[in-house]
Amino acid sequence: MNDVLHRQVCFSLYSASRAATAVYRPLLEELGLTYPQYLVLMVLWEQDGRSVRDLGRALELDSGTLSPLLKRLEAAGLLRRLRSETDERRVEVHLTADGRSLREKALPLSQHVAEAAGLAPEELRALQETLVKVTRALRTAAG
Repeated sequence: MNDVLHRQVCFSLYSASRAATAVYRPLLEELGLTYPQYLVLMVLWEQDGRSVRDLGRALELDSGTLSPLLKRLEAAGLLRRLRSETDERRVEVHLTADGRSLREKALPLSQHVAEAAGLAPEELRALQETLVKVTRALRTAAG
């Protein structure tokens, strides 16, 4: 890859990430959430009662980053952390009724951002597949 193309790809990835976050920000502020908190909730909306370790894997976050997020979401009354009854070393994260009901309010967000991106559904799918491929390759290269 030539140097100019390399810079363009790096800048485009960074710029797209920042632009998407900027579109989400005011929408999430109305819900009282940050983007990382929203990501945590999305994972729990897919499968409630996950362990902290499973959440970390799903979000690709270490415990030093995930724990403060969970603490703030718990303080906001959206989830609770409980020791597993079968293994007290395992902490499970469960949505509260407020956390579950927030999903309905958040449903329009993804559609709004998809429309803001100006891509057709098949283009969004292709983009997601490309990003997954790039992420896997970069992780492999990073070791």
